[in-house]
Amino acid sequence: MTDSAQTEDQTVTSLDKSALASLDILDPGGVDWPRVERTAYLVHQHLRYEYPGPIANLDQRLMIVPRARYGDQRRVMFHLDSSVAPAEQDEREDQFGNLVISLRIPYIAQAVDFEAWIVVERQPAHGALRVPIAALSDPRLHSLSHLTSADDAVRHAAEDLASTGEHGLVLAQRIGAWTYNALRYEYGVTDIHSTAAEALAAGRGVCQDYAHLMIALCRLCGLPARYVSGHLLGVGGTHAWVEVLLPDDEQPGEAIVWPFDPSNGCEVGLRYLTIAVGRDYRDVAPTSGTFHAAYAGTLQAYKSVGLTAADYAN
Repeated sequence: MTDSAQTEDQTVTSLDKSALASLDILDPGGVDWPRVERTAYLVHQHLRYEYPGPIANLDQRLMIVPRARYGDQRRVMFHLDSSVAPAEQDEREDQFGNLVISLRIPYIAQAVDFEAWIVVERQPAHGALRVPIAALSDPRLHSLSHLTSADDAVRHAAEDLASTGEHGLVLAQRIGAWTYNALRYEYGVTDIHSTAAEALAAGRGVCQDYAHLMIALCRLCGLPARYVSGHLLGVGGTHAWVEVLLPDDEQPGEAIVWPFDPSNGCEVGLRYLTIAVGRDYRDVAPTSGTFHAAYAGTLQAYKSVGLTAADYAN
């Protein structure tokens, strides 16, 4: 086994994996969320790739670890194991500031496992996430990407929403509510290649589809928006939601990042952990890579997110 660890809090990072696994997990339903001033979470992810036979030159990309800081969210530590020692491993930031871990493994006999342990805390007193005002004119957040592409139905919906004359946060809220009501949550109808237009035509989809549709509508209405990949307490898989960037009236040189969860029709709160942001799912896919073989592999993924601390304000 090979290990890598990124540390920011020695009191936590001194714990080994068995100690992390034995941390007490709180019931989120028993938390008085309006009174919470700090939360801590343990994320455990296990990815196993299996192949019919040997493969060569695996170049694996993992985007499963959050950046060191993101608004009121702080990464306390992470620990990553690979069952096959990589010849090379590096960490870098992509164009959106997300943490990308790359591993290169020359030979795998039949299977490889990647296991990550991540500790994150949030402190809502830090307030909303703010970014430089220049982010409002970022063309990547205004242009329709492939997965947020629009057909006539999406464009007509955007025109109807814009025709109300609403602007800014009120318009973003209306778009989020419209998206929530336009789709029914259902697995198996769409996949990771489905576009916003295809999801709307089907009238069904999963969190990724809700996010892509809301982003398409926001961008068509002139609101810069980006895709968020992360975790939601109580949800088994990776979750997706939307961030809309709007001017900050109190700080003219900054913009406020407003998060929305259109698949649940609600605001994003302390139950959410952000892993990565981008134009759409393609920018933030948790796993991707290439290898040399005459056959494909299969992926089995396990994830758990547990609340380990909830401190109340006095």
